[in-house]
Amino acid sequence: MAQKKAYCPCIETVIPVRDALDVINGKWKLPIIISVSIGNERFTDIQDSIPGITPKVLAKELKDLEQHKLIKRHVKDEYPVKILYKAEPYADTLTPIIYALKDWGINHRKVVTKE
Repeated sequence: MAQKKAYCPCIETVIPVRDALDVINGKWKLPIIISVSIGNERFTDIQDSIPGITPKVLAKELKDLEQHKLIKRHVKDEYPVKILYKAEPYADTLTPIIYALKDWGINHRKVVTKE
């Protein structure tokens, strides 16, 4: 009788990768994380640094990132009230991933366009 081929279940890798992509997936989340991480703290500064994002979408994405403990919203109790967004230390864990994706994207573009 033929012996069954041993296999490694990919689900052990797929589930955590899906979890990670659920947090950073979409057109706007990584640009927002990058913008806030490099020092843009005010809503309008973040919006101005990301071409094409609408205020409604930015507000929603900032709330999502706050729920995932990547961005912190600070309300300054002064007149007028000032709201600032800062990257949480936990967001720094994404830095090597962002740079790895950047390097991969540069290399992939070269492969695809044969430059």
